[in-house]
Amino acid sequence: MAFHVEGLVAIIVFYLAILAVGIWAAWKTKNTGNEGDRSEAIIVGGRDIGLLVGGFTMTATWVGGGYINGTAEAVYVPGYGLAWAQAPIGYSLSLVLGGLFFAKPMRSKGYVTMLDPFQQLYGKRMGGLLFIPALMGEMFWAAAIFSALGATISVIIDINVNISVIISALIATMYTLVGGLYSVAYTDVVQLFCIFLGLWISVPFAMSHPAVTDIGITAVQRVYQTPWLGTVNPLDIYTWLDNFLLLTLGGIPWQAYFQRVLSSSSATYAQVLSFLAAFGCLVMALPAILIGAIGASTAWNETEYGVPDPVTKKEADMILPIVLQYLCPVYISFFGLGAVSAAVMSSADSSILSASSMFARNIYQLSFRQNASDREIVWVMRITVFLFGASATAMALLASSVYGLWYLSSDLVYIIIFPQLLCVLFIKGTNTYGAIAGYLFGLVLRITGGEPYLYLQPLIYYPGCYPDENNVYVQRFPFKTLAMLTSFFTNIIVSYLAKYLFESGTLPPKLDFLDAVVARYSREHMDKATLVKSDNIVLNELAPVNPRHSLTLSSTFTNKEAFNYVDSSPELSNTEDN
Repeated sequence: MAFHVEGLVAIIVFYLAILAVGIWAAWKTKNTGNEGDRSEAIIVGGRDIGLLVGGFTMTATWVGGGYINGTAEAVYVPGYGLAWAQAPIGYSLSLVLGGLFFAKPMRSKGYVTMLDPFQQLYGKRMGGLLFIPALMGEMFWAAAIFSALGATISVIIDINVNISVIISALIATMYTLVGGLYSVAYTDVVQLFCIFLGLWISVPFAMSHPAVTDIGITAVQRVYQTPWLGTVNPLDIYTWLDNFLLLTLGGIPWQAYFQRVLSSSSATYAQVLSFLAAFGCLVMALPAILIGAIGASTAWNETEYGVPDPVTKKEADMILPIVLQYLCPVYISFFGLGAVSAAVMSSADSSILSASSMFARNIYQLSFRQNASDREIVWVMRITVFLFGASATAMALLASSVYGLWYLSSDLVYIIIFPQLLCVLFIKGTNTYGAIAGYLFGLVLRITGGEPYLYLQPLIYYPGCYPDENNVYVQRFPFKTLAMLTSFFTNIIVSYLAKYLFESGTLPPKLDFLDAVVARYSREHMDKATLVKSDNIVLNELAPVNPRHSLTLSSTFTNKEAFNYVDSSPELSNTEDN
């Protein structure tokens, strides 16, 4: 395959377009927030993200490189097909559930990051523990994006995948430094436009290629491979359910999601944005599904790609750029590939910004430097952007499948953070002892279940496990959901047991070393109270909403409620009843 100058030019043009929009948004909103709360303005965008831009940015948070490339890959791979492309439905349902049950309580209390309620109820030490799976989740997600983007670029300009991943990661990391959530939000608008236009323009041309058989026929009949609709083997039904629940429930407790929820101008708007994004995820998955079906319906020996086919060459994860490159006219393929490349790049900044936001606020500021200046926090965020970007790049280079990265990105979040979030928001009476016990039980059960993508052999062999081609045992039993439920119930049981033992006098107060039950006015408790009263940590919705810096929109999208909204919830510093 020859080096394509036109493809390189297309990528450069679209990269510059994304970068220009990000710089423009940063310049336009550089004075957002007061001088003393610049870091919070970077994290939650002054809490004035409207319905239109908010809907785009929340949709684009999920619809990135991992989403479109991973969905196309799942549909294309023989033996899997559409039946195993769970992400579009799974993540759409997660957004619906997030809007119904989680968005309102989180936004109405005016939190700044997803970890704030954990540190408020369980203390800064538990917040630090929960930061670890949250960070790993964001890094796996960013790694999936980098992997997909590197694969796309390698098809366009014929360079090594590893080199393209590193270059893409450098560009995305540098871009993230431009301007916080405002830049991310406005580039997300361009991102969705690029994906929608680039893919939908390419699909008709790919379908009409002479080497492509009618996808209606290949959906149910074997032509070049097994039908792309796919089937779920009865033996794999529990694995399918386990993965589906992982995507649906594990798609909720993400800082990238709650960053948009918390930046909304009201709790009601946060819910509406979630529902809009759920619909957007389904719509944006359609062209990726069609491209995967086209790949499964193509006689590749009749194209310039030649033989063997992408599956045999172990390039199934690149099926989307391969279809665009070899089944579309040159001008269409370069436009589509360039647009998709720029679009998936702009998704990486969301995960990197989310990880750096949690570290700068919940670890550096709240745990170690409560009196740190706002300027210091901003610089900590900038430094961690580079560190987290490098970590995500390393994971992208080591993993073998975009969809595998996708599942891994939700694993720790699903098993550890989701049950903790349920407890902290909806279960009254849980405490730090239960949180730590639930954390450890869930982590142990997950690790002992093994992980084929990391070549990690299980220590617990559940019913139905079998060795794969690498002689690594794969679990058919839904052990991830078992680990999540175990973590949830362990948190509740241990919390109430600890409360009973201390309050009944069975255990002396001096043994309450975590100050979670008896020592209500201990140093740790006062630390928690201080965290929510600090002048540079605004945790209530009574804080004034800054004037909207976005483009003037129709009154349909103007939320006057936010300017008059009075939160009925008490100050967070007075809610330490648990």
